[in-house]
Amino acid sequence: MQADFHYYATYCAAYIAGYSHEEALALCYSDQFVDCCTKTFLKSVSATVHAATSQSQAELVDTRADAVGLQDITRIWSSFHFLPKDLFAEVRWATKTYKNKYRLICGPNGDLVKDTVDLAKGKSIQAAGIAMHVLADTWAHQNFAGTPSLVINNTTNDFYEIMPDGETKKLTFKHSPGASDDIENSVYNSTVFNPSETNILNLGHGHAGHLPDYSFIRYKYLPAWDNYRECLKDNPSDYRHAFCQMIYAMKYLRGENAVFEKNTYDEETAAPYIERIMTIITKRQGDASADWKAFGEELSGMEIPDFDVNAYVQEYKSAAPEERDETFLGRFIIAALSQKSMVTNKIFKSGNILAGFSIDYKKKGFRGIKDYRKLVEEHVRNSQ
Repeated sequence: MQADFHYYATYCAAYIAGYSHEEALALCYSDQFVDCCTKTFLKSVSATVHAATSQSQAELVDTRADAVGLQDITRIWSSFHFLPKDLFAEVRWATKTYKNKYRLICGPNGDLVKDTVDLAKGKSIQAAGIAMHVLADTWAHQNFAGTPSLVINNTTNDFYEIMPDGETKKLTFKHSPGASDDIENSVYNSTVFNPSETNILNLGHGHAGHLPDYSFIRYKYLPAWDNYRECLKDNPSDYRHAFCQMIYAMKYLRGENAVFEKNTYDEETAAPYIERIMTIITKRQGDASADWKAFGEELSGMEIPDFDVNAYVQEYKSAAPEERDETFLGRFIIAALSQKSMVTNKIFKSGNILAGFSIDYKKKGFRGIKDYRKLVEEHVRNSQ
């Protein structure tokens, strides 16, 4: 997904779910900031790089494709953008190495989605925003994995858009980094084929370009993980489900719902606005920010400022070291460390080391990276 959904649509869902204008702004900012919080950014504000929730293209290019480098990539992308649906999924006639990669395939309504939302319960507004980013991406990024893998993430070039009248139209792909998609003529940008199993070009949905990020499109394609059998992706339906599930989840985080259950969507609360929502979702455009922004401002009667990645930098940098955890970025960093730690631990406990090793500090004491110690200290404070 892009800023149009992670920022503006999330604001709308948060406001509909009962958050105030100010709370909705903080929440949607945190949601979108997940795509911006790279190691480069964190270094620029003298914060721990272990809180990175994304990687820039330059960072990915510089990452070594050894076991440690691949684990670092997997921790970031599986924790925040390609949350695994089933860490114990069975695959017949497959090696353990293949199974471990297959089990990282993203999808909605897996156990880790519930774990992610539950983790944010009672925590900061930043934690809620991170959880909404992760939840929404399980819908957009489903059927791809957050680890470099040709045998999982590769596709053929046979993509066919299903038009509103039912006709199909073959899509054309080009390989021009940084170039814009030509939606009107169905020409899309994607990564070039690379035969190396663990090359970064085989991370996530690179071979499908930005198609998963566009809410309007319905298409058929042939993915490697399913032995190149035809797969249908219905983005309008998926984005509607994501929006209604976010409302349900945020009501839970606010305390209005007693529990968060999988496969549950607050269609009732969204009903008065669903025609407007679906008009935005199905509009054939590469960026729906203006439409979502207009809708959000109509809902609250307040202005939604454009996203500014540096909005909270000065507050963080000018705070005394012992007070930084209480700043906006400080709370985001703690929530990001917590989410990454939880997902990495779940993957490791499933017998899969693609995201690295994880030690249960309750049983063995703290032996991890020192920047994670604050999670232990926070847990101790909250349990007292």
